[in-house]
Amino acid sequence: MTTPSPMLAQMSLGLALRENATFAGFFPGGNLEVVQALQQSARGEGEPLIYLWGGRGCGKTHLLQAACHQAGERARAAAYLAMEQVGQLPVDVLEGLEELPLVCIDDIHLVAGRSEWEFALFDLFNRIRESGTHLVIAARAKAADLGLQLPDLRSRLGWGIGFQLHDLDDTGKLAVLRLHAGKRGLELAEEVGLYLLRRCARDMAGLMELLDRLDQASLAAQRRLTIPFVKSVLSSLPPESAHTAVPPQTG
Repeated sequence: MTTPSPMLAQMSLGLALRENATFAGFFPGGNLEVVQALQQSARGEGEPLIYLWGGRGCGKTHLLQAACHQAGERARAAAYLAMEQVGQLPVDVLEGLEELPLVCIDDIHLVAGRSEWEFALFDLFNRIRESGTHLVIAARAKAADLGLQLPDLRSRLGWGIGFQLHDLDDTGKLAVLRLHAGKRGLELAEEVGLYLLRRCARDMAGLMELLDRLDQASLAAQRRLTIPFVKSVLSSLPPESAHTAVPPQTG
């Protein structure tokens, strides 16, 4: 059977990789060992199974997609599966994935308690182990804490190497914001970045979404990202917005 191209492997699942989800666009902070392990997986080297876990916005999705991007650059077919979307499809969508060099499964915690999916993933893991495919899995918690009903599936998740992704400190978050602002053609001064960190939701997913809003507002108003302009944008967001979950600090 002819191995599908990286793009065909993604399109067959109705999923596309974010263009900016690359290793070059990821600020590792305390996660350098994780990045190195995933780069090995993309090359077909190192541990055959890697399990990543961490909270929202710590970079799990970015890293899984970065591994697929790097595999594709080496003409190695890869599939990225986000269980939030794939979990709504019949389980036979997993058929044949063991024929690819790299498979990345995101948000596996979403299948907990869904027996059909738990058994299907268990079967996939067995096929992958026999085929030599590299498998990368991401979840919100350690495998033992996912609430999986199938003991054998929990066991399989412990076969490889596990990494907890660590949140960036403020210095790291500021570096990421300025890096991605620069890629958008925006100048984000240090004092403006620190203002965002003091006033807004502090998880990276929320901060990146806020940067998107600021980019759009800056283009529309033809304004630079100054503190007064950023303050005006923040004040226009709805009160329930997750991006302004932290009230302004005093003192």
